[in-house]
Amino acid sequence: MPTSTERLRQALYDNAPGFGIELQPEHVTGLRSYYQLLLKWNSKLHLVAPCSPEEFATRHILESLLLLSHLPRNARIADVGSGGGLPIVPCLIVREDLRAIAIESSQKKAVFLREALRGTNSREAAHVMTGRFEEIGAPKVDFVTCRALDKFQKMLPALVDWAPSGSELLLFAGASLRKEIEELIPPARVYPIPKSERRFLICAVKGG
Repeated sequence: MPTSTERLRQALYDNAPGFGIELQPEHVTGLRSYYQLLLKWNSKLHLVAPCSPEEFATRHILESLLLLSHLPRNARIADVGSGGGLPIVPCLIVREDLRAIAIESSQKKAVFLREALRGTNSREAAHVMTGRFEEIGAPKVDFVTCRALDKFQKMLPALVDWAPSGSELLLFAGASLRKEIEELIPPARVYPIPKSERRFLICAVKGG
C-alpha cells in the first residue's frame, strides 16, 4: 500500500498539468519533505484541516503554486497570515529566485514556519516576522499574498490599507470575498481555481 507521501507525489504529478504547472523531480522531493514536516506538526498546531494526501496536493500545494505565473523573476513577496506556510513555502520550494517575508501572529506557528523555510531553495532570502500584520510596518515588497488570514473578510480593508502603494495583492478568496476585493481595489483580475467552482485567485494593484 502506498505511503501518504507516495500518494502525495503521485497526485502532484497527476494534477499539475491541470493547474498549468510543470514540476521537476527535485521540486516534488522538496514538496514531499514539506508535507512530512507539516504532518509532524499539524496535530499540535492545527496548521491545516485534516485531509487526504490527494486533497493536500491539489487544494493546498498546487493551488498555492498558481501564484508563480504572476510573479516575475526576483519578486519580493509578503505572505500575510502564513500559518502552515501556504501559499509561500511551496512557491519557495519551486522558485529559488523569490524573496519572501512570512508574517504570522502565532509564536508557535512562526517556529514551524522557520523550520519549513529551512527546506526551501530560498532559505537565505526568506524569513519570518512574528506579530499581527497591522502592527508591523509594511515591508518593501512588490506583492502581498494571503490565503487563510483569520477573519479574512473583516480584516480585508486593513490589509489593503497596509499593503505598500503600487504593490500587487494576490488573494485567494471565495465568491463573497471576491466581491469585496473588487470593490476595494478595482480593477481586479479574477482567475478561477482549477477543480473548484467557488474559489478564485484575485490579483489587484494598489494605487498610490
